[in-house]
Amino acid sequence: MILILITFRQKNKPLFVTERLLIRLPSMDDYENWVKLRRKSAEFLNKWEPEKTREFYSKESFQTRVSWAKRNFKLIKALHLFLFLRTDDSLIGGLTLDNIRHGPFNSASLGYWLGEEYANNGFMTEGLKAIIHYANKTLNVTRLEAATLPNNVASKRVLEKCDFKYEGVGQSYLQINGRWRTHVLYANINKYRRGSTS
Repeated sequence: MILILITFRQKNKPLFVTERLLIRLPSMDDYENWVKLRRKSAEFLNKWEPEKTREFYSKESFQTRVSWAKRNFKLIKALHLFLFLRTDDSLIGGLTLDNIRHGPFNSASLGYWLGEEYANNGFMTEGLKAIIHYANKTLNVTRLEAATLPNNVASKRVLEKCDFKYEGVGQSYLQINGRWRTHVLYANINKYRRGSTS
């Protein structure tokens, strides 16, 4: 996989580029395409995600999302990123690296989503490999944690392709569609961290 790291300095500049994807922070220019993709994929995504508020699709809510992403990127507290196809700049999904902790932890939590029409094409695997590389090499975050519903076969397959290992079960871990749901827990641990005894 080709990965070109780019310093984020100007509006809509990719944070990094892979073979098929441009990955960057969201901007207000993305609002209409985001609403279109999320609404079109709502039935596909809602069974795996927390229940949406009434304001979820509002422009004001999206502005808050954009501001949060920029502020937390600067503070190195979270990476909230959108995935675009290099061929035509179509928005296809998102990745979030949240709860970034340094010091003795050097860890973060991972979340991701993909529009239904783009599923099962290896896009999320490509995006996850890029963010793992970025987290390890640029942020020195060497443990990435992810949780998924036990019946989300596609999500588990993506994690396993990206060297996430099963770690256990989180009882009543997250509210999905208004119900507390048990999740299976995975982690990707950098090989140097895994072999370190200091």
